[in-house]
Amino acid sequence: MVLVILFALGVANFAVNKAVIESGHPVLSSLPAFFSRNGGRVSLMFEFTVLLTAMLVAANGWPGAAIVYAIYSALNLGMGWMVLTGRV
Repeated sequence: MVLVILFALGVANFAVNKAVIESGHPVLSSLPAFFSRNGGRVSLMFEFTVLLTAMLVAANGWPGAAIVYAIYSALNLGMGWMVLTGRV
């Protein structure tokens, strides 16, 4: 069940990450170019690496990894919401 929740959070993180990259928000100009180049592939690969690591660690008996990833996801989704709604 934990892996299903992590996967759902990962999908949400990917969606928000892609939406922020495509938004053209001015904050993106402060990031290194390789994060937004090629449609943000490096950023999405990083997101995938974080998700995969959290899932592998949680599946091998470290449920704290799921909590840490849930906190990361909450912060990521909150920041994405702030950027996409123009609050930042």
